[in-house]
Amino acid sequence: MRPSVSLRLFVPLVLAAISLGGQSAYAADTYELDAVHSTFAFKVKHLGVSYTSGRFNESSGAFTIDAEDASKCSAAIEVKTSSVDTGNATRDKHLRGADFFDVAKFPAMTFTSTACKKKDDTTYEVTGDLTIRGVTKSVTVEAELVGIGKGLKGEERAGFETALTIDRNDFGMTYMPYAIGAEVKLQIAVEGVKK
Repeated sequence: MRPSVSLRLFVPLVLAAISLGGQSAYAADTYELDAVHSTFAFKVKHLGVSYTSGRFNESSGAFTIDAEDASKCSAAIEVKTSSVDTGNATRDKHLRGADFFDVAKFPAMTFTSTACKKKDDTTYEVTGDLTIRGVTKSVTVEAELVGIGKGLKGEERAGFETALTIDRNDFGMTYMPYAIGAEVKLQIAVEGVKK
């Protein structure tokens, strides 16, 4: 799959939180990823007639939001490849094997931001390095700041959403080109808790 996944998506989203009208973050605030309230989902064509969907259930990382200078925003996200979940145990076992994610050799996918700029009050353009199966590609995504607010215990939270499409062949996943689409669509939503 392409560097899409998610990992980049999160970074841009985080950067977007830098400015939210009346809900502005303080400069250089760091947020720890709340995996329970973050989603890394994907879908890919099957036989050219439908989509097969899935998600990754385990993730970690953090992002920093600088309210005064978007270029100083950053993010580092890790997604555990063995946590892939398509709702079918047999298929998930195959996805964890050498034909796809090869989790024994590559237990995680990562995204590390390298640049960020503000497009408008709630949209940020984030560029970063997406690594899957040991292959690193630079990707750029637009991240939408969903909101910044307080949690049930008074903690500060920030959330972002983004989407992107990658080519699985770019990351060495070339198995069954006649049955599985090359393009993988990623949908990413992340939520973080201020440290």
